[in-house]
Amino acid sequence: MTTQQIPVVVLAGFLGAGKTTLLNHLLRSARGTRIGVMVNDFGDIGIDAMTVAGQVGSTVSLGNGCLCCAVDASELDEYLEVLTRPESRLDVIVIEASGLAEPQELVRMVLASENERIVYGGLVQVVDAAEFGATRHRHPGTDRHLAVADLVVVNKADRVSADELRSVRETVAGLAGRAAVIEASHGRVDPELLFDRVVPDGEIEGQMSIEDVLYGSDDADDHAHASYETVSLTASTPLHPRRLMTFLDSRPEGLYRIKGFVDLGAADPANRYTVHAVGRFLRFYPEPWPAGEERLTQLVLIGSGIDAAGLRKELAACELSGPHDVPDESGMWGLLRYVPQTEEEPEETLF
Repeated sequence: MTTQQIPVVVLAGFLGAGKTTLLNHLLRSARGTRIGVMVNDFGDIGIDAMTVAGQVGSTVSLGNGCLCCAVDASELDEYLEVLTRPESRLDVIVIEASGLAEPQELVRMVLASENERIVYGGLVQVVDAAEFGATRHRHPGTDRHLAVADLVVVNKADRVSADELRSVRETVAGLAGRAAVIEASHGRVDPELLFDRVVPDGEIEGQMSIEDVLYGSDDADDHAHASYETVSLTASTPLHPRRLMTFLDSRPEGLYRIKGFVDLGAADPANRYTVHAVGRFLRFYPEPWPAGEERLTQLVLIGSGIDAAGLRKELAACELSGPHDVPDESGMWGLLRYVPQTEEEPEETLF
C-alpha cells in the first residue's frame, strides 16, 4: 500500500529565498526518479520548460521523465489527480508555492485531499541567510511560516560570514521549534533528505550520469550538498505499541523523516506496520507479514544533528521485556489513531 502512495512535498519561502534554485537542483539530480512539479509562481522552472507552457493549466514534460504543471492553488486537487495517474509513474510530487502564499493552506489542502494515491511529504521552508533579517521586517508572516515547517533550509549560506550564519540558524531554529534545520548553498539539498531517490537498474550509487555531464555534477564543485545524517535501527524483539508512540512523540529536534517497519508481536501477530513520518505527520499502514520473512523492526531515521546512540537506546526501551510485558487491549489505541480509515481519515494527522 505504501509503495503505491506518492509523497507530496510543499516547497515554500518568500521571494528570492531560492525555492526555484532548489527545485531545479532536485530536477537535475533526479536521475531515475520521476518528479511531478506543481507551480503557481512562474520562475525559471525546469530549464525554461514553464516559460514554454506560459499559462495556468499547462502541463509539460521536462525531458528527464519529470512532469510540470502550472496551476492555480484552487486547482490543486484536480492536478494531483492528473499527476498521480498510474501512467505518469511518478515517484514524488513537489508543489512550489508562490512567494506570497500561505504554506499552511497548501498543507491543509494536501492533507484534506481525498486522493488515495498520495501521502503528505512535508513542508520545506527556504530562507535566505543573507536577507533573513530584512525578510522578517518586510514579511511579518515569516515567523508564523517557520513555526509550521517540517524542514527549514537556510539557503545562500555562502553569502554570509560564519558568525552571521550561526546567528541566523539559531534564530531560525528557535522559531521553527522541532523542525529540522539545515544549511545550503545554491539550493543544493540532497534529494534523499526529502524523498527516496530511485537509482536506475545497473547504475552504481554515486556514479556520474549523462545528466551530470549535461548539467554539471553538484558533487564536482565547491558547493557540497547540505549535510544530514541517516540512522538505521533494528530490533529483533517485538515493540510495545504504547512505548513506541512515546518514542515517536518525543522524537528529538532535527529528526525529519522516519520510514520502515515495526513488529508489534502479540498486539497484532498477523501484521507488520509500515511507518511513514515526516515532520509532525505520522501514518501507520498494517499489512500481512510476508511468508517466510524474519520478523524484525527496521527503521531509518533521517535528519540533522541527531544522536544515533541515544535513538538506539530509546528504541531498545520500547522492546517487550518478557511474557509479563504483553500489552493489553488498550495498548494499541494510540497507534491506531494514525492508521488510515477506509471510510474517513482520522482528524488528527500530526504528532
